[in-house]
Amino acid sequence: MKKQLLCGLLAAAALALPAQGARTVPVQVDGTRLVGTSYLENGVTYTPLRYLLDAMGGWTVSWDSRAQAAVAVSGSTRLAADPGADTVIVDGRSYSGRVTVRNGRTYVPLRLVSEALGGSAEWDPWISGAAVTSAGADHDAVDLYWLSRIISAESGGEPIEGQIAVGNVVLNRVASREFPDTIPGVIFDRVDGVQFEPVSNGTVYKPPTAQSVEAARRVLAGEQVIGKALYFYAPTLSQGTWINANRTYYKTIGCHRFYL
Repeated sequence: MKKQLLCGLLAAAALALPAQGARTVPVQVDGTRLVGTSYLENGVTYTPLRYLLDAMGGWTVSWDSRAQAAVAVSGSTRLAADPGADTVIVDGRSYSGRVTVRNGRTYVPLRLVSEALGGSAEWDPWISGAAVTSAGADHDAVDLYWLSRIISAESGGEPIEGQIAVGNVVLNRVASREFPDTIPGVIFDRVDGVQFEPVSNGTVYKPPTAQSVEAARRVLAGEQVIGKALYFYAPTLSQGTWINANRTYYKTIGCHRFYL
């Protein structure tokens, strides 16, 4: 997905902040919120190494009392985070970065470790925190995170086809010149007023159902059930006056009517 200029500017600002006090920030990995507390200090996001690697999956993490360093192993890959030397070593390659131990947790620079392991990290202004896409992930973490949440908030009680259809509408808008060109940009679009009720009532921020995550993954993988529809509404909740007067009806799935 193309990223809006605003995302780029906010990301750059978050990664180049002047010296300031630390503050806690949310972090999500591959669409799932990270447990534990992460914090932003002097423009760098620090997160507990164990929680980060647990979220990526496939890692065994331990503390080497002799070396006084956290050690993690996944297959043939070995990572060591040394707070004494402020280094992270991945398969013999050393990266300089502040490593600290707080309340028994080893904290490492999020972007440094994510990129050293072949993934990526970006600032997500819609959660005011960081998003990590791990190496080999099927989908961008920001896209999966927000698409699964808008699907769940709009159609969590619908059958899987109806949930996929809602996701299709979001991606159809991303592809349309009439709307922003990113998934969160479409969801939080306010040019002609709030586009999705869950943005107004806050339900878009709630954790998605497992089925909504599945629907989001299938939509991002290219599954399409609703053609080029750009609009939908639920007759039991709204009269859809503007949509009925201005758009072409396409299909009904579950409780939603979809329009081109």
